[in-house]
Amino acid sequence: MRSTFTLAVLAALAALPLAGCAGSKTLADPIVRISTDQGAELGVSTNYGVVYLGRSGTRGAVAIEALFGDGPNLERSVTEAVGGGLFTARTEIELPEVPLSFAAPVAGEALVIAGRDDSGSWERNTRVVEDPRVFGLLVENVGGDLNHGDQTGAGVFRQIDKHHRECVGLVSGRVTLDGRTYLAVVGPEVTWRLVAHRRDLLRRKPWVYRKDIN
Repeated sequence: MRSTFTLAVLAALAALPLAGCAGSKTLADPIVRISTDQGAELGVSTNYGVVYLGRSGTRGAVAIEALFGDGPNLERSVTEAVGGGLFTARTEIELPEVPLSFAAPVAGEALVIAGRDDSGSWERNTRVVEDPRVFGLLVENVGGDLNHGDQTGAGVFRQIDKHHRECVGLVSGRVTLDGRTYLAVVGPEVTWRLVAHRRDLLRRKPWVYRKDIN
């Protein structure tokens, strides 16, 4: 499916679903797979908690599949609305995570899109695109994996160095402008809401730790 934007709309929030982030200081992938009785999507486990777009459901029970060094782990939780079209869910154990960045990517900046499907983890290089008609983050269309609906929420990352990345957003859909298709990304202009939602971060009960992610 394809969607077109009218002028001056939020590119990060208004596109059709498609296809969440890859590791920083952990041994495993902070991309998570979110499943409900209505469908599946991707999300990212960040230093402020799991974040996803709620395309698989905006309320009720969710299953969060995280990938550790010894394989996948399934956590049961409940969806919480963050605001601005974002959702989160708490887990009993600490998940592999990546720092969440609030520095907006600039035009021409190279980024990495990462996700996971039944065949395993995948990554694609992309670049930030600027269009004066659109308010929000756009990147070059990488096609392929992102054509599958359960890849909505694929992570978009800034590469800091060889071993470290930070998450700058989640892919939310496709945008067609002047006959060319781009990817819309929910970026820092929205993800700050996760921090506000997690204001009780230091008051939560302690994590159940796993040795293989430190």
